[in-house]
Amino acid sequence: MKSPSIFSFFSGAGFLDLGFEMAGYPIAYVNEIHPPFLKTYKHARQILNIPEPQYGFYEGDISDLLDNNANSEIKSLIKDCKMGTDIIGFIGGPPCPDFSVGGKNRGRMGDNGKLSATYVTLICEQKPSFFLFENVKGLWKTKKHREFYEELKYQLHQSGYVTTERLINSLEYGVPQHRERIILIGFQRELLNDLGYKFGDITSLPEDLFPWKSHFKYPLNEVLSYPWPTTNPFNADSELPCPDGIPVELTVEYWFRKNDVLNHPNSSQYFQPRAGKTKFAKIDEGDDSKKSHKRLHRWRYSPTAAYGNNEVHLHPYKIRRISVAEALAIQSLPPEYELPLDISLTDAFKTIGNGVPYLASLGIAQTILDFLGVKTTCDLPLLNSSWQSTSCQKIEPILT
Repeated sequence: MKSPSIFSFFSGAGFLDLGFEMAGYPIAYVNEIHPPFLKTYKHARQILNIPEPQYGFYEGDISDLLDNNANSEIKSLIKDCKMGTDIIGFIGGPPCPDFSVGGKNRGRMGDNGKLSATYVTLICEQKPSFFLFENVKGLWKTKKHREFYEELKYQLHQSGYVTTERLINSLEYGVPQHRERIILIGFQRELLNDLGYKFGDITSLPEDLFPWKSHFKYPLNEVLSYPWPTTNPFNADSELPCPDGIPVELTVEYWFRKNDVLNHPNSSQYFQPRAGKTKFAKIDEGDDSKKSHKRLHRWRYSPTAAYGNNEVHLHPYKIRRISVAEALAIQSLPPEYELPLDISLTDAFKTIGNGVPYLASLGIAQTILDFLGVKTTCDLPLLNSSWQSTSCQKIEPILT
């Protein structure tokens, strides 16, 4: 069976796509409405020497793809793509502020909330072999949004999909970030039958059949039980030895060093405080108890990388906010990945915060391949870099 080809929607800067690419999936089609995000997508892949998608980029509203002409064009592209592969996958994470606990909470009626329904409708009309739907946990956990989520699933089941879902945490995949997201994956029943799975009329995969944990690196209950440091008095440019008994690979400092953030092309890009730095110096290292002005701890993982709605993350031991380079490291991007220098800081941090952490994307992509029984090869240069081959190996603690 040939490697599945991917049609990507709400692509942003392409963190989710990059994980699938590095797992061996060709990216055939990319959709993103926001020009600076699409510019970032193109720039990063040019730097990484990754070929453009087979069918190029569509800059526009996904809702427009439901129009008769655009719908027919997508269908034609899928038909053409199937001449070179057996499996087509749709992947995407519709914008989530309307379901976020800390967002506007407008749910299905919000402009962003409606896009989840649009994405599901597009899946049901085009019927890819499989799909991935990513969103915030509020869509899955909050009672008033869960009803909408279940309606979306019902629509997918009626269109012939058998689904599986999990509330993942990026820590499980080796990302230095406590980030929970609901991942819904569905496979066409016909594909499952061809693979030898006989389920009758069920609409959800048996719990133990889809190997969700096969690419976990750290069981969440173990991660949360380690003796992580809590807070230390803030001391600018200080040294603080790594404590014993923690997985150093999940710490902010490990990734800052691993990605050489001080020499990264985006190292000098960070917001300057409007009212001076006095307030910054009063916040302890590791004090992330407030909604805004959370100071990261160098020897702990980061809270969710969310840099909008006045949420400010401060550098552990410098009197400033974190930089674009440091935010990319927290999202587990390879050091070669960079953003263009001529987009606004607001767009830079927004697209970083919106993205699915790279190592989580890679792990999920590999898990789907395991389930499908597909073996892929990837000739992209990044796969053979020293970063890729050592990113998950145990190393000695780094002392500041």
